[in-house]
Amino acid sequence: MLEAGRSGLTVGFIVFLRVGAAMAVLPAFGERSIPQRVRLGLTLAFTAIVAPAVAAPIAAQLAPGTVPVLLMFGEVIAGLALGLGLRLFVLVLQMAGSVAAQSTSLSQIFGTAAIEPMPAIGHVMMISGLALAVMAGLHVRLAEALIGSYGIFPPGGFPSPAALADWGLSRVAHAFGLAFALAAPFVLASVIYNLALGVINKAMPQLMVAFVGAPAITAGGLILMFLSLPILLSTWSNGLDAFLANPFGAVR
Repeated sequence: MLEAGRSGLTVGFIVFLRVGAAMAVLPAFGERSIPQRVRLGLTLAFTAIVAPAVAAPIAAQLAPGTVPVLLMFGEVIAGLALGLGLRLFVLVLQMAGSVAAQSTSLSQIFGTAAIEPMPAIGHVMMISGLALAVMAGLHVRLAEALIGSYGIFPPGGFPSPAALADWGLSRVAHAFGLAFALAAPFVLASVIYNLALGVINKAMPQLMVAFVGAPAITAGGLILMFLSLPILLSTWSNGLDAFLANPFGAVR
């Protein structure tokens, strides 16, 4: 019984390395606003869920009484890769909110309301997106992704640096593209509005367009956010679901 317990604890520790590395940067569960004790409890809970499903391949890589350093290092790299891939979706909302705020002159309103300073639109988009993801079963999808990651990064192996770099570059490029797509309505509205304001200024030079235009663009930005945010969050949620369905599609 002592030997079986020692083997089980060793397997749990190996799984904990991957889960803990991912939990450090995961959206919703790894936010800085969540107390460390809560995050530790969540890490242990996910470890208890994942470990029984992957115990056999991990135990096959373990010699009695030893834990290979390469195995430990590979587990941390795999967990960080999955966690950072998901963290990019939070950065997508922050970048989209910053672009939208700059376009609608809302970048200075409540700029320090969050742990990470960001414009009000970015804060609203991030909180709304995380709440939507959690309500849609993010915890279940994370457990599935963690278990599935052992098929791409098997225990005892080490991911190809070239393939991992290509995968990371593709994820970053996709994140920037998605962020601009989410902010596109605000950018287009700002361009059209400023062109119209320029035409009005040329036609009526005596009109103080700054006093008329600033309140209008602010109100227009808030109205546009109210109308477009459900569609934008739905698009973001679909992208998150597609990533969780195949998080390491380009890594071999």
